[in-house]
Amino acid sequence: MGASRQAGGFGCKMEGGPLSSKALGPEQAVAGVEMARRPSKPKLLDQVRERMRLLRYSPATAKAYISWIRKYILYHGKRHPSELGEREIGVFLTHLAKQLHLSASSQNQALSALLFLYRKVLSIPLDDRIDLIRARRPKHIPVVLSKEEVQMVLDGMKGVPRLAAQLLYGTGMRIKECIKLRVSHIDFSNQWIMIVDGKGAKDRVTLLPKSLRKPLENHLQDVERLHNRDLKRGFGAAYLPDALHVKYPSASHDFRWQFVFPSARISSDAKSGFRGRWHMSSATISKQMALAASKAGIAKRVTPHVLRHCFATHLLDGGADIRLVQSLLGHKHVTTTMVYAHLVDSRRALLESPVDDIFS
Repeated sequence: MGASRQAGGFGCKMEGGPLSSKALGPEQAVAGVEMARRPSKPKLLDQVRERMRLLRYSPATAKAYISWIRKYILYHGKRHPSELGEREIGVFLTHLAKQLHLSASSQNQALSALLFLYRKVLSIPLDDRIDLIRARRPKHIPVVLSKEEVQMVLDGMKGVPRLAAQLLYGTGMRIKECIKLRVSHIDFSNQWIMIVDGKGAKDRVTLLPKSLRKPLENHLQDVERLHNRDLKRGFGAAYLPDALHVKYPSASHDFRWQFVFPSARISSDAKSGFRGRWHMSSATISKQMALAASKAGIAKRVTPHVLRHCFATHLLDGGADIRLVQSLLGHKHVTTTMVYAHLVDSRRALLESPVDDIFS
C-alpha cells in the first residue's frame, strides 16, 4: 500500500507509514496502549449467538435466526441494524415475498429473527404494529395414512429405523424428539416416555406402547453392549446439554445418558471438540420410510411427521379425549389439535354421493 495506508480497516489515509509510539506524545502513547488492552466488543452475530444460548434457544432455531439476520444485513448494503428500523424490515420482508416468492412460514421466521435481534440483542424498541405484518399461513390439511397404510409402511422398513418409526406412530413424538431420546427418558415401570426439552423448550410425558416394550428392551441391550465397547476404546461419552459435563464430569460416560438411537459411527463436533457417538440422523429414518411407501404403492408424501398426524387422528377416531391428545402431542392450544378432530368428524359424516345411486 506504500506510504498511504488504511488504519483499522476504516479507510483513513495516513502519511509517512504506520503510527508508532515515537511519533506520538507520551499521553497519546499511553492512551493507545490502554485501548489495545481493552477487550474488543463481540461481533454482532456472536452477540446474537450468546444471547440465544442464554435463553436456551435450540441449535436449529439459532442457526436459522443467524442466517436471516445475515441476509437482512447484506440486503441493506451491510449497514448496521442499529441504523435501520421498521421501514427497512418491511422492505426486506416484501423482498422475500415478491422477489424470492418464499413461503409464509419462511417470512414469519425471518420476522421473528429480526424482532429477536432488535428487542433481545440491541435493546432497540420497535413499533408494536410491526408484529401485525406477519404473513398469513395457508391452512393445509395434514397428510394422514389409514391404519392399513401405516402397517404397510412399517412392514417395509427394517432394523433400528423401523423401531424408531414404530415409536413415532405409537407416541406422537416429533422426529427430533425421538432421535434425541436418552436411555433414562424411557420409564418401563410407569409405561411412559419423558420428552425433555421438546419444542418450545417444554417437557412432557407421552405413553409407552405395550407392544414396543419388549423390542425396546432388546434394542437397549444392544445399545448397552455398543456403549461398553466404546468405553473400552476410550470413547463412550455422550454429549450433555446445558454444560452438565462441567457439573457432573463422569455423567457423560453413564449409560443412562446415552442416546436410545445412537449413530453408527464415532464423530467429532467442530465447535466444541467433543468426540463421541451422536444420535442417529433423521434422514436415515426418512429415506427408509419414503422407500417403503413407494414400494407399497402409497401415492402420498410419507415423512416421519406424518406418523405424528396418524397418531393423533387414530386416537381421536378411537374415542380418545381431545384434551388428552393435546397433552400427548405437546400442543400449547387445543385449537391446534382440533384439525385432527375435524378430519375425524369429516370422515364420520361422509354422505353417499349421488353418483353411487346411478352406477353402484
